[in-house]
Amino acid sequence: MKISSSSLPVRRAAFGMLLLATSAMGIAAAPVAAPSFDIARVSNDIKILASDEFEGRGPATRAEQKTIDYVSAQMKAAGLKPAGPKGSWFQDVPLRKSEITGTPALSMTIGGTAQSLTQGGEIAVRAAETGQSSVKFADLPLVFVGYGVSAPERGWDDFKGVDLKGKIMVVLVNDPDFEGGEGDFGGKLMTYYGRWTYKYEEAARQGAAGVLVVHESEPASYGWATVKNSSTNTMFDIVRADPKAAHTQMEGWIQKDLAASLFKASGIDFDAAKAAARKKDFKAIPLKATMSANYAVKSDIIISHNVAGLVQGSKYPDETVIYSAHWDHLGIGAPDAKGDTIYNGAKDNASGTAALLELARAYAKGPKPERSVLFLAVTAEEKGLLGTEYYADNPLRPLATTAGMVNMDGPLGIEKTTNFSISGAAKLDLLTLLTEEGGKLGRHYTPDARPEAGSFYRSDHFPMAKRGVPAISFNPGRELVNGGAERGKQLQDAYTKDRYHQPADEYDANWDTSSWAGDLTLLYNVGRRVADSHVWPNWSSDSEFRAARDATATQRK
Repeated sequence: MKISSSSLPVRRAAFGMLLLATSAMGIAAAPVAAPSFDIARVSNDIKILASDEFEGRGPATRAEQKTIDYVSAQMKAAGLKPAGPKGSWFQDVPLRKSEITGTPALSMTIGGTAQSLTQGGEIAVRAAETGQSSVKFADLPLVFVGYGVSAPERGWDDFKGVDLKGKIMVVLVNDPDFEGGEGDFGGKLMTYYGRWTYKYEEAARQGAAGVLVVHESEPASYGWATVKNSSTNTMFDIVRADPKAAHTQMEGWIQKDLAASLFKASGIDFDAAKAAARKKDFKAIPLKATMSANYAVKSDIIISHNVAGLVQGSKYPDETVIYSAHWDHLGIGAPDAKGDTIYNGAKDNASGTAALLELARAYAKGPKPERSVLFLAVTAEEKGLLGTEYYADNPLRPLATTAGMVNMDGPLGIEKTTNFSISGAAKLDLLTLLTEEGGKLGRHYTPDARPEAGSFYRSDHFPMAKRGVPAISFNPGRELVNGGAERGKQLQDAYTKDRYHQPADEYDANWDTSSWAGDLTLLYNVGRRVADSHVWPNWSSDSEFRAARDATATQRK
């Protein structure tokens, strides 16, 4: 994921919810009643898209064509119009594809003792996204740079002039407030500085030869299996004029135990080093360890595809409301303990794609909305929100006259819930509308249960938000009718540990689908309410995205 053209990190939205005055906005409740949704059809779409025949829906694999053909065929059958260039269903998305060929040779010398490292074991390195054909270096020094943050607006600099040329950065995941829950980064809510994507970008800006993020499940918000499966897979990036300005030759993660041994050999306690890194006066610590690596990288420029279908508006056809979901997953990768190599991605995100298709059918067959509604199935979300990033730079419909975006990534509840949420925290009119529509259905809004996970920066609404488009990513909530929030957390934690980004994320005919009709109704109602108005939702006055939106105000009538 890239950030803004200035390469400065985007600051987080303040935690909490702001109910902006809906009467002042003039967006009345939509008079159109929500349709009935065919839950069996939704379930069947998930079953098909998450089947082994679709091989995990990896971009630029043979499964991509099968996937986008299925999605476009369903859009056509629903009655949508193709919204891509020249009457096509598809928007070409050029990407750099990089993959390690063969087994990488990785080792460290720690306190004078050589140690071989196993890819996917103690370490997980990504294929270089710099365009180079190999990575080869020997005995490069390791330097601990705390959280790897340079935030001048917060008076924070973990680097303080340290020369990292020819050296490997070792950094902590998340940001300095995670452990203590308060400080210069706004408490538990992760800022963009806490994301591993930021740390990779900052390593390139600092001129480092490479970067290793120390994995810990709590601050990362997922286990090592997720890191291993994602980082050792094929990498994709947008096509950059100078990829070395955004990437170092080696980007990866190491397990905490390996990190602790690096610190111990340097006469430093790992926990003490973490505590020091939480303070502004932290200074980089050279470690008594070096690293060597040797592996080949195959790099190509490929074309992936977004799928786009449109229901044209009856009164304001040039204005747009977007529903989005990513069609891709991890494809075929390393086998799990059962030998399964297909990462089916049933919840993530065959479920979102199925919801997108069912909503498209409802809009196409019901009364026409006043604004046009674009149904966008995007590629390469798992590789850094790249399909949406490309769309945001090359929109099929102008961003200035896009009234809002509702993204769906795992939008269907595991069971029936009394609440709902959104990914991350933001203050905008769309959340006000979503909250009001949820209340009519007997559900209440609950802030993101894990703000420290940084989910605001991990869903496809983010590339649109940072360009000013009001955008949210819907979460069905986890306060279960049967068992409440405690049981909901248990089920979600089990999914994250045992299925997320693993072959076990498979379709299950025994799923409890009791929440799905309500989830789809809420998604329909909030989008319909914006689509049947001529008012422009916005961000709150103190949102970091407000200025970008206001800059295009003259383009909206």
